[in-house]
Amino acid sequence: MSVIEVIKKRRSIRNFSEKDIPDDMIKVLIEALIWAPSAGNLQARKFYFVKNKKIKSDLAKAAFGQNFVAKAPIVVVGCTDARIKNVYGERGENLYSIQDVACSIMNFMLVAHEMGLGTVWVGAFDEKKVAHILTLAESIRPVALVPVGWPKEIPSAPKRVSVENTIIWVS
Repeated sequence: MSVIEVIKKRRSIRNFSEKDIPDDMIKVLIEALIWAPSAGNLQARKFYFVKNKKIKSDLAKAAFGQNFVAKAPIVVVGCTDARIKNVYGERGENLYSIQDVACSIMNFMLVAHEMGLGTVWVGAFDEKKVAHILTLAESIRPVALVPVGWPKEIPSAPKRVSVENTIIWVS
């Protein structure tokens, strides 16, 4: 598939089979995360790969009862690292580090789709609970939960907004 095909065919998957993800595929997913661009190449991000059933269940509860989180073989928790503030100040901590995680997660999701895996970006969760569950250092902030696994079903494509309502040309 071309990159644009992967982008257009990727869907948010919330229903996973229990089949494990092979280690060689996980290694490629990790590469997708770490090869994303980052502000000043500081790579101010951390990714926690959660396989433990109890911890996944706790993460689902912290995600306001989104139980599909617990049913995925792996949940990746994308986190910012506030130490970027030492180089880029408040903007680095409050924007650049979040952008860095977002770039990494998008890479991850596209590569996962290319390999036949499903993912969904979960942003609705209690940050403090997730930080407590994973015993995160004070400088580490969770900003995304991404369940990943083999999809049981693929939803149809959602409607997209029109180009006219999205793109503004400035000449």
